[in-house]
Amino acid sequence: MEPRTLNEIFFRIVDRRQEQLMLARGATSWLPVSSQELYRNVAGVARALTSWGICKGDRVAILSENRPEWATTDFACFLLGAAVVPIYTTLTAQQSAYIVGDSGAKVIFVSTATQLKKVLSMGQTGVERIVVMDAIGGTQAICMKQLMNKGPSGRDPELERVARSITPDDLASIIYTSGTTGRSKGVQLTHGNLTSNVSHSLAGFDVGPGHVSLSFLPLSHVTARHVDIALLYHGVTLAYCPFFEDLPQALREVRPTIFVAVPRVYEKIYLQVEKSAQGKAKQAIYHWAHRIGNAHRPTILTGNIPKSLKWKLAHHLVYSKVRAHLGGRVQMFISGGAPLGKELAEWYANLGIRIHEGYGLTETSPVIAVNNPQAHKLGTVGRPLENVEVRIAEDSEILVRGPSVFRAYWNRGEETRDAFVDGWFKTGDIGMLDEDGFLSVTDRKKDLLKTSGGKFIAPQPVENSLKLHAFIGTAVVVGDRRKFAAVLISPHFPLLEEWAQANDIAFSSREALVQHPKVRALYEDIVAEVNRGLARFETLKKVLLVADEFTASDGSLTPTLKLRRRVIEERYRQQIDMLYEEARDYERSAAC
Repeated sequence: MEPRTLNEIFFRIVDRRQEQLMLARGATSWLPVSSQELYRNVAGVARALTSWGICKGDRVAILSENRPEWATTDFACFLLGAAVVPIYTTLTAQQSAYIVGDSGAKVIFVSTATQLKKVLSMGQTGVERIVVMDAIGGTQAICMKQLMNKGPSGRDPELERVARSITPDDLASIIYTSGTTGRSKGVQLTHGNLTSNVSHSLAGFDVGPGHVSLSFLPLSHVTARHVDIALLYHGVTLAYCPFFEDLPQALREVRPTIFVAVPRVYEKIYLQVEKSAQGKAKQAIYHWAHRIGNAHRPTILTGNIPKSLKWKLAHHLVYSKVRAHLGGRVQMFISGGAPLGKELAEWYANLGIRIHEGYGLTETSPVIAVNNPQAHKLGTVGRPLENVEVRIAEDSEILVRGPSVFRAYWNRGEETRDAFVDGWFKTGDIGMLDEDGFLSVTDRKKDLLKTSGGKFIAPQPVENSLKLHAFIGTAVVVGDRRKFAAVLISPHFPLLEEWAQANDIAFSSREALVQHPKVRALYEDIVAEVNRGLARFETLKKVLLVADEFTASDGSLTPTLKLRRRVIEERYRQQIDMLYEEARDYERSAAC
């Protein structure tokens, strides 16, 4: 029987009585957390929340990196019917204060002294208590470890009575979307929303006890949180990696069997491999292995291992080295959170790695569709989940209906009404369903560019192609209401600077570097190569190189590393206008 609430999921997790349910990074080793220990910790926190008057409907915020205490707080709130409000650790004090104030959170759990300092600087937000996960002395914050240690040695009948009284319609979380187009909105997700998705998202995947996965994607994002709960529900051991820079070491030490990442992580791995294949001999072997992999790609995409001697040799020389960087044991690769890009998926398939790409939104809890080992089609995001309906509107927008679709935006009645049409949620994405029922997502509806000639351009596929070039960090296609499309490029500066030194290009700053004629020619050649695969109206006629690296901290990317396209375009509005003005001047002079 399928669970109906997140509390039923929690009880099934602890009833399995696993000795290594979770792994936490200690000073010198990974420390196991058992099912029994998790129950004690969760019950201890839930008892404390109850003593503070927290009950069903109240909001509790979490401002923390990934660690067992995150899940402990999450489950403790679920048991009481309190709604969890996750906050990205990369947000500023002002941004965090907005979320805390808008949601009306009464308690906030923070991870470290750094996050505690941020909360203390926020001023009056309505928060009544602050709980800190690290052992920090001399503060007004409450020590979370002390709360967990007060948990019962056995089961708590009264807590379980309260937990089992929570219904599928009760609010479980308010997740503030990262906001690629405007101010964050709080998405209300119920126990039923999240549980229905957990029950179906891993159908077709052979996962269970004995498998290990690294939890490193921010749990403030719905994808990472959903994946963690779903994997725990299926008995997979979770190892928590709080900081992204520690991921390579964590992969070597934990050696996961399941790897779940956003496309940007897969892109970074690709760029590292491309960079490491330097030198004539290495390049020759690398390209040879890719040709062999390409010839065997259909076999890889069916989930089988090619038997030819050439493929085995290529695996020994190249493919296995890539897998070694991921710990050497990964059996299952999953991507979500943003479009992966067909070319990148093909590159991995050529190395013997089949990535199961999925698709969803915060408002859909999140998974709408996903490729799995039984039904996989490269270039798509898989078939919709069994309990999710998908329809393509006349303007090609993807519409969704089902038990995982959210009920409302927090304090945003008008925007809630605008998000639905005849009971279907409007995703804002453009896509199509093929004859086999596989869903493809081509772009965001609001991101589509319309040239002055009336042609629509989907920027994401073009940007994904550009990002496969090692010299490109971020690419942003522009050209809405313009005569032609152009591209703004933030270079991958470490590699570009190496290239400049090797080519005797002197530069005093990154501003000087991107203005150098040889550097401009390098990027124009890269863009020209991509243009060869585009329709004439899509081709990028101009290239604007900028001296900045785009990050979440400067506001140009969301916390999940998606482009904030409008922010970037506004920041470089003057340079973009000049680019098009120069093109017009050139046309005028040519006409004369």
